Amino acid sequence: MPYEWIKGTEGGGELHLWPYRSLPRRGFVFFIGVSCALLAVPLFSMLGSSIVWALLPFMALAIAGVWWALSRSYRDGELIEILTLAPDEVVLVRRAPSGAERRWQANPYWVSVNLYPSRGPVPHYLTLRGNGREVELGAFLTEEERKTLAFELRRALGALKAGPSQDGADPPPGTR
Repeated sequence: MPYEWIKGTEGGGELHLWPYRSLPRRGFVFFIGVSCALLAVPLFSMLGSSIVWALLPFMALAIAGVWWALSRSYRDGELIEILTLAPDEVVLVRRAPSGAERRWQANPYWVSVNLYPSRGPVPHYLTLRGNGREVELGAFLTEEERKTLAFELRRALGALKAGPSQDGADPPPGTR
C-alpha cells in the first residue's frame, strides 16, 4: 500500500502517504530505450536517403514528448502527506512537488474520520474533520486502501483519545 505507519499507533504515531508508482526508474530507462529502438527500425530501411532527415525530427519529438510526460508523472508523484497523531494535537501536512506545504491541525479529541461511500468526488471519500474544517486524506489511494486506512485511523484515534493504558498505574482518584 502506498502508505506506512512510521511509529506505532499507541499514544501517537506518524503516517506517511504517497501516490502509487507503477513504473520504477529502471523501467523508465528501459521504456525510453525500447521506444528509441522501435522508432529507429523504420529509419534503417531509408538510410542514405533524404527522407531520414525529414522523419528524424518527428521521431525525436515523439521521444522527447514521452520523456517529458513520464518525467512529469514522476515529479507529480513526489507528493507526500504526513499525518502526525500526538496526545495533544493531530497535524496533517501535505507537501506538493513544488515544495509548497499545506497544514491542518486539530485537537485529537475532536477529530473524526469520515468515509463517504457515495457523497464525494470518488467512492469512499476519506476526510478528517476537526477545528472547524474538513480535509481530504489520501486522494490518490484506491477505494479499498481508503477503507482500510479509515479503519486504521479510527482505531489509532480511539487509542489516542483513551489515553495511556491503566496497567500498573495508580487507580483513578476516589476509588481507593
